[in-house]
Amino acid sequence: MSVFKPVRQVPLGEQIAHELRVMIVTGQMPPGARLVEDGLSAQFDVSRGPIRDALRLLENEGLVVAQRRGVAVAGLTSTDVDELYSLREALETLALRESMRRESVDWSILEEPLGDLRSAADEGSAAAFAAADLEFHSRLYVLSGHRRLQSNWAQHRPIFHVLLEASNAQDVDLHPSAEAHADLLRVFRSGTVEEAASLLSEHLFGARNRIRSAREEYSTQR
Repeated sequence: MSVFKPVRQVPLGEQIAHELRVMIVTGQMPPGARLVEDGLSAQFDVSRGPIRDALRLLENEGLVVAQRRGVAVAGLTSTDVDELYSLREALETLALRESMRRESVDWSILEEPLGDLRSAADEGSAAAFAAADLEFHSRLYVLSGHRRLQSNWAQHRPIFHVLLEASNAQDVDLHPSAEAHADLLRVFRSGTVEEAASLLSEHLFGARNRIRSAREEYSTQR
C-alpha cells in the first residue's frame, strides 16, 4: 500500500524570500540596494508580516544585512559561492559515508529523481531540472539517517536551488548533467566509499564552476 504525504503549503514569507533570492543571486538587486518593508509589501501585495519573515530568512543566508534603518542587499560574491560549495561538499560527503556504512541502503529511492532529471533535460526545463537535482541529492541525506545533518542541509537547500536554476538556464543541453547523476548512483551502489566520495567531489566541483560561469554571464548582461 502506498503512503502519500500531503503537499506542504509554502508560507508567503518563503515564497517572497525565493523571489528576492532569485533577484539577488542574478544581480537584479545589486549589493547595497535598500529593502524597505513598506515598498516590498506594496510590491508583493501582502502585509508586512510575510515581508519580515522573508527578510529574516535571507539574513540567515547572508544575502541581506540588517542596518540601523532597514535592510540592505549584501549580494553573493564568488567567495560566497566557493564557501557554500566547500560547506556542501563537507556535508554531502558525510551523508554519503554515513549512507554507505549502513548495513542495508535502499539506493532505489534515487531512481525517481534521476528519472525526473532526464525528463527535465528532454524538456529543456532549467527550473524542473534544478528541483530534480536537489531532490536527488537531498535523498542522499535521508539515506544517511543522520537527523542533524538533514536539518543542516535543509537550511542551505533554498539558496542552492536558485544557484542551480540560474546555472541550468545557461546550459544548452542538460542531458550530460543528468547522466552524471546516473554515474553517481552507479558508483554509490557498487563502488567503494572512497570511489564514491571522489566522484561526488568532482561532481560538486563541476557544479560550482558552472555556477561561477553563469554568474559571470549575468554580470556581463547588466
